[in-house]
Amino acid sequence: MTTEETEAVDSAKQDSPASELEENLAKIEKLSQRLVSALSNQRNVRPGLQGPTPDLYAKAASAYWQEMVSNPSKIFEQQVSYWGNTLKHYMESQQALARGTLAAPEDDRDDPRFVSPLWKSHPYFNYVKQQYLFTTDAIENAVEALDGIEPHDKQRLEFFSRQIIDLMSPTNFLATNPEALERAVETEGQSLVSGLENLVRDLEDNQGDLVVNLADKDAFQVGGNIGTAEGEVVYRNRMFELIQYAPQTEKVHQTPIILFPPWINKFYILDLKPANSMIRWIVDQGYTLFVVSWVNPDARYADTGLEDYIEEGYLTAIDEVKAITGEKKLNAVGYCIAGTTLSLTLSLMKKRGDTSVKSATFFTTLTDFEDQGEFQVFLTDDFVDAIEDEVSEHGYLDSFYMSRTFSFLRSTDLIYKPAVRSYMLGQTPPAFDLLYWNGDGTNLPGKMAVEYLRSLCQKNELAEGTIELCGETLSLKDVTVPLCAIACETDHIAAWKASYAGVRAMGSKKKSFILSESGHIAGIVNPPSKKKYGHYTNPDLKAEAPAWLEGAEFHEGSWWPRWEKWLSTHSGKMVEARQPGDSRHPSLGKAPGTYVQRVK
Repeated sequence: MTTEETEAVDSAKQDSPASELEENLAKIEKLSQRLVSALSNQRNVRPGLQGPTPDLYAKAASAYWQEMVSNPSKIFEQQVSYWGNTLKHYMESQQALARGTLAAPEDDRDDPRFVSPLWKSHPYFNYVKQQYLFTTDAIENAVEALDGIEPHDKQRLEFFSRQIIDLMSPTNFLATNPEALERAVETEGQSLVSGLENLVRDLEDNQGDLVVNLADKDAFQVGGNIGTAEGEVVYRNRMFELIQYAPQTEKVHQTPIILFPPWINKFYILDLKPANSMIRWIVDQGYTLFVVSWVNPDARYADTGLEDYIEEGYLTAIDEVKAITGEKKLNAVGYCIAGTTLSLTLSLMKKRGDTSVKSATFFTTLTDFEDQGEFQVFLTDDFVDAIEDEVSEHGYLDSFYMSRTFSFLRSTDLIYKPAVRSYMLGQTPPAFDLLYWNGDGTNLPGKMAVEYLRSLCQKNELAEGTIELCGETLSLKDVTVPLCAIACETDHIAAWKASYAGVRAMGSKKKSFILSESGHIAGIVNPPSKKKYGHYTNPDLKAEAPAWLEGAEFHEGSWWPRWEKWLSTHSGKMVEARQPGDSRHPSLGKAPGTYVQRVK
């Protein structure tokens, strides 16, 4: 190679980074145009669904002013403490810079958001982090110490204050995120281009609404590599498809099982993959299992209420299972809201003298809503009024609102961390089946959504014994079949103490209660093979929740085998295994059916 050629190659190498950066900047400009176009299609979200009404802020301001007047020293103490911390850290940073060491002050404050070493070692990023944490402490302490405000208003104030705090984390902004900046430099801006592509894609996929995609949607197909347990759709109406799963044993228990999953999400959470499929596990234990797959409603279901779910859903499904198996009784399982509605159905069946259900199992089920837990912030009139207006206009509650509500209960883990990874680091969402399911939400019928929020959540009519459905007044005391309830220790959707209170109020004389470690999903989808989360048991259900737990025995491993042992005592003798359907119930298609498929 000649000297001229060598110099030309070297020159090209020197020029290539700049050229690559220029190309990426050009891509960003084009993507920005798509971004603006996507945002122009954003839906108009009602103010009542965006945050609390101004009266909450007025109450907080009034309470804070009363504190200033009646106890000024308390306010001054809070302010002086905040000023002192921020000023001390500022001086330490200045002194470090003056010494020319470019070393950050000593930092022993750990926070999982600040994983980059630069948050501790670099004076600029350390300063930003520390000032943010000092401000966080000041806001939280001020809200916590605020008197003169009703407890439920204070809980809402704490929640929405936390939302602002989480939003303003320096990790959420490119200029104050060292990991994102380093990644941008290393990739010559490609990470920012990829991040913007991810952002635009998410906006376009959600009609201009920013819903962070948590999982690679192209990595999974329901019925392809998830939701693959062998079975047949043996019945279908406008409310549900009934799936009967193929036996995996020569003999099965005589009494079949029908499992009602929540219609807020899709049933295949119980059949993600073979290793953690509860559906497969139940069948492997020698049971005839039927699972209801609920329809994903649209505006045509505007007038569909709880009565329709009971009559056309639960009671119809129970009748079809009896017809297919030839059995007069079955065991029923309800998960979350489906457990709540199962209790309504059992009360109605008691009134009608229908003894078709031999035993009932409740997974993470609320029937007593006196303690609304973290959801209390979304159950006040301003929020429910806005939902009622929304469904009155459209006929249904779009899954967007439910997904966003659940996400804000864990905003750092379900919104900001995924957003940083996707939009600032330019990473492709992971191929994670659980997160894929989490993003595959369903709508709620307008009438049913309002009934649930007004009658059950706000008025607690089931626990009070005053709810009127299907021509009867229903009550927990009329749930008299043998029952087993499983709650989860860190469940932020159905708090275990509230679930326990509902079970105690039920009229059954044969009750079992199991408390699993972990939360709403991981505590239930906890196969024995994983040996991950343990559980607590205590036969004394007369005690209040804290005393029950104090006297409970802890067991290593999954609760599934313990439940199956209980279930077997209500499942009769062993009979020849049943194949799905019969002459009057021919196969309407392979499991997991059509209702579960994602709407394009």
